[in-house]
Formats: sequence, structure tokens, C-alpha cells
Amino acid sequence: MSQKTIIIVPTYNERDNLPPLVQRLMTLPVEVDVLVVDDNSPDGTGKLADELAAKNPRLHVLHRKDKDGLGRAYCAGFAWALKSDYEFIFEMDGDFSHNPDDIPAFLKAAESADLVIGSRYRNGIRVINWPLKRLILSMGAGMYVRWITGLPLSDPTGGYKCFRRRALQSIHLDAIRSNGYSFQVELSHKIWMQGMRIAEVPIIFTDRFQGSSKMSRKIVWEAFWMVWRLWFQAGLRRRPKK
Repeated sequence: MSQKTIIIVPTYNERDNLPPLVQRLMTLPVEVDVLVVDDNSPDGTGKLADELAAKNPRLHVLHRKDKDGLGRAYCAGFAWALKSDYEFIFEMDGDFSHNPDDIPAFLKAAESADLVIGSRYRNGIRVINWPLKRLILSMGAGMYVRWITGLPLSDPTGGYKCFRRRALQSIHLDAIRSNGYSFQVELSHKIWMQGMRIAEVPIIFTDRFQGSSKMSRKIVWEAFWMVWRLWFQAGLRRRPKK
């Protein structure tokens, strides 16, 4: 079986961050490929990604015509990675809020798990450059998800993840409906409810210093209702079937 690893990085106006991020990923102690999924960035991120990929065979670019949300971008990237025979498939932000140096720890944990999640709140709070209200919203969302669905994660809305190939293959990606941060909850919940193994590794999350956050009221509202829909879809169960 293939043991190839790919890091999926969705981008929208990340021109300043992309070159140093690719450089960091390419110099890790473990070999990884990178797939940039660009939503037709007005600042030319997609064109820059193509230029970088022309010089590096481990860098790939997937262009989408419109800005269609985080969930749709990741699902497109997942489908590409599965067709390309990758075993370990990562989600990673393109703004350095996720530290590339954590990738070896994810891969180690993935040896005995189907999904590995980077947790900002496991064994303490490790968030840098966030206002207090954003931290309270994030931690409160985690409590809300655990209370309604039973999903036993310290950081269910986290977006730094490593999927084993079989975990993504178990999900009907075309049926995923959420698109914002609730997308993270929906994927983890579907994998967990099938009885697959989920591990959490502690990470330090540093909010972006360049560009602007993609958080919006619409994303928060979507997440609020998504959790109830997952509970009903699970037949009101709060744990996997034995």
C-alpha cells in the first residue's frame, strides 16, 4: 500500500504567505507533497502557485473558478488526493496559523488512528494572537458540539487534520453539506460514528498576522444548526454503534 503524504492548502488571497509556507513544507524531515486549492484569488495566488509548481514536482495546484467555501475546496482536494493514491491526507491553513513542524507528530499518531486532529485545547489552551471573545466563541463551540453530538474531542472545530485514506473513502464527499467551520465537525462526526479511531495531538495555534480572517456570521450560524442535523442523522445517538 502507498504511504505517500499530501498537504492540502486551500487559498484565497494568500500570495504573501504561500512561498514561505511551501518552503517550510518542502524542508520538513519527512517527505510530503503539497496541493494548493485556489479559489481564483484576485491577488494572483493561483498564478504564483503555478509558477512555484513549475519548479517543484512535489507541488501541485488545483484551480477552482469561484470562491465557493472552505468545505467545497477541501472536498475537491480530497477527491484529487484519493485519485492520486495518497495514504495520509492533511488539511492545513495557508496562513501559518498551523505550524508545519507538527506534521511528523501527526504522522506518528496516524500509525494507530484513522483521523488525527491538532488540538488547541488538549491539556491546556495554546492559542496566540486571538481576542478573548474569539477564544470564548471557539471553546464554547466545542462544548456545544460535545453536548449535542457526544463527539469526544477537545477541539472539534479545529482545522489541522490528517486523514488516513480509508477514513476519507468511508465518507460520501458529494453528500457533505456544510461549508464553513462546521465542515470540520461534520467530517469528524461521520468518521467517529463509524467506529473509526480518532487521535488528538496538542498544537500551538497562531492566528494570522497577514491578511484577514474568513470568519463570518453566516459561518457561525451554519455551525449552530449543523450540530443538530448531525444528531438527528445519527438517530439521536451520542456514540457509535458497538
